Amino acid sequence: MKLNLETNIADYDGFYERLIDTHNGLTEEESQMVNAKLVLLLANHIGDAQVLIEALALARMSVADAKAG
Repeated sequence: MKLNLETNIADYDGFYERLIDTHNGLTEEESQMVNAKLVLLLANHIGDAQVLIEALALARMSVADAKAG
């Protein structure tokens, strides 16, 4: 399996709204905990180590690029 970078969520605007709503009313610490739990749940669902390694590298690279940019 290869990391899918194409839009793959039928209602991505609706999902984004639900993601933001999930964080409403939480402290910064609670919000970070929700993000961490979500990452671990989705990583477990994916299950493919190579896909997860690719995703981790891409996420880190995009942050480094934004920081340099």
